[in-house]
Amino acid sequence: MVTDIVLDPLLPLWSIAAFAALTTALLALAIWRGLAGWALRAGAALVLLFALANPAFRQENRTPLADIVLLVIDRSSSQKIADRPAQIADARAKIEAKLGAISNLKIKTIVVKDAPVGTDAGTLLMTALSDTTAEIPRARLAGAILITDGQVHDMTLAPDFPAPVQTLLTGKKTDWDRRLKIINAPAFAIMGESVTLKLMVEDQGNIPASLPQTSMLTIAIDGGARQTFNVEVGQELTLPIKLAHGGQNVLQFKIPTIKGELTARNNAAVVTINGVRDRLRVLLVSGEPHAGERTWRNLLKSDSSVDLVHFTILRPPGKQDGVPVSELSLIAFPTRELFLDKIDQFDLIIFDRYRRRGILPSIYLDNVARYVEGGGAVLVAAGPAFAGAESLYRSPLARILPASPTAGMFETGFVPKISKLGERHPVTAGLENFAPRPRAKNGDPGWGRWFRMVDLDKRSGDTVMTGPKGRPLLILDRVGKGRVALLASDQAWLWSRGFEGGGPQLELLRRLAHWMMKEPELEEESLSASAKGRDVTVIRRSLREKARILSVTNPDGKVTKQPLNEVAPGRYVAKFTGDQDGLYRLREGKKTAVIALGPAAPKEFENAISTGNLLAPLARATRGGVLRLAAGVPDIRFVREGRVAAGRGWIGLTRRNAYVTTDIRLRPIGSELIFLLLAAFTMLGAWWREGR
Repeated sequence: MVTDIVLDPLLPLWSIAAFAALTTALLALAIWRGLAGWALRAGAALVLLFALANPAFRQENRTPLADIVLLVIDRSSSQKIADRPAQIADARAKIEAKLGAISNLKIKTIVVKDAPVGTDAGTLLMTALSDTTAEIPRARLAGAILITDGQVHDMTLAPDFPAPVQTLLTGKKTDWDRRLKIINAPAFAIMGESVTLKLMVEDQGNIPASLPQTSMLTIAIDGGARQTFNVEVGQELTLPIKLAHGGQNVLQFKIPTIKGELTARNNAAVVTINGVRDRLRVLLVSGEPHAGERTWRNLLKSDSSVDLVHFTILRPPGKQDGVPVSELSLIAFPTRELFLDKIDQFDLIIFDRYRRRGILPSIYLDNVARYVEGGGAVLVAAGPAFAGAESLYRSPLARILPASPTAGMFETGFVPKISKLGERHPVTAGLENFAPRPRAKNGDPGWGRWFRMVDLDKRSGDTVMTGPKGRPLLILDRVGKGRVALLASDQAWLWSRGFEGGGPQLELLRRLAHWMMKEPELEEESLSASAKGRDVTVIRRSLREKARILSVTNPDGKVTKQPLNEVAPGRYVAKFTGDQDGLYRLREGKKTAVIALGPAAPKEFENAISTGNLLAPLARATRGGVLRLAAGVPDIRFVREGRVAAGRGWIGLTRRNAYVTTDIRLRPIGSELIFLLLAAFTMLGAWWREGR
């Protein structure tokens, strides 16, 4: 209970002040004139002023509130290395015991863990401190005690704390570490061209004098063969690398672990670079003008990443029609330059209704066959001539073509169909979804008819589309390092014209061209993975039907297995959640893939050496201190507000003496009647005194 005197004036303060001033002036006049009763008149004035002020006794019943101390414990990844977990557990137990023995003190514990997955924001200690401070009345905060390694990554969000902030550092002054630092790594790179990565091997902390100043650097791409380099510590290394394939390329860098260093978690880094083609160079040779010629041209020209060279043979050498050459030939056909000197510069060669008429000698066509065997791609869109004596099959190209003509032709309406194998092949899988009409009861996909097809006898490859009587319409094959596609009809253009509703001509030819140019997403036998946060989706494509088991090797070497479920013909999917940062190796049968989770170099381990430099300004601003737990858990004292709250072997808190008022009582000192009688009595006494 607290008792004091309060005033509740009966008149405005200005009027009471005016009355007091007037009374003082009159008393001064009375004293100057020598009136004998001025003292009694002064007493009457004081009684009236006291009555107008209306004084009263106030009694408050107060309930004390406990002071609150915040105990912030850093449990981020960098606090799990060396003996720091034991230091944290010991310090927490002892500090909670010391604080628990103090009366009228409440402990609020805050555990700070790693930042959310995918952010790589590091240790957000100040964010946690600010959020908690905002929920507690400032008048009750006695202080904050931080148990951390001092590596805080959000110091700009430090709160305006009203009490001492004390920092207790884990780790030791003698700690040292060697780490691999990725300085610069591009997200994209052009295939076949050098991409420059910059990295450095760096020493931190109390480095031993005997530590060698060179280190071995090991590099592996997609988990393949390893390359080793000897690098200087502390010097920036510029490393040129060429990507071998499109899509994701996972590069793993690693340096050996040295005995005595703080942690090996920052001795490795994983970088993912997406390989893209600069330009796709395509050579299109049309044997004669026809309705479907523009279909190919429009397809290839619609893609801004394609450089197209297109030649159409308007008149064969043996044709005599009297038209001057100067009026007919637009450009000389540079056969030698294209088919001998620069053939390797093209990613794809298309023969559209080409027939042998002496324009391309056998030596040139033989060079095309060698181009395919060495890794090139050829697409043959067969016209009627393919079934006759002028067929490309009657040339050196025969050794790479997947089928031979029977000399027969189908010249009746038919609807192209996707074969059972084609339903699993990425070039034709799902094409029925692009049909203008629903699938018919007889199995027709719902697109328009074609009216001509060369009859073929398949020799190799995969038949993904069929025509009349189930005969091969589209055959895909691999020859040596290259690829060949044979389309037995020249009437795909009917779909682009919308005949009988049309069909997925653009999608089919686009997929076909990109499969031949070895785009990763169209590989028929592949294992790939993608990640969203920690959730990994693995896709296995295959033309063969069978049960499949995925083997996953975690960064720590642990192997787990799980089934791949077939979600569509030829498409198997498995999902898992990765609980570690680093490289995951995937295997199904002979197919392998890798995927990296987490940042290339986690911020938590950019600097694993404990330090008080970052938190020292906050400690100074609040009169707190920075002490190492290696020297022992400090004592806890209370200091007055504004005083230094840290010293050798001790830390301080501030008593806040906060309370809540539960009851208030007011009791007047006297009644108005008593004051009036007392004033009247003194006035009468003044008159009596002056009358004598």
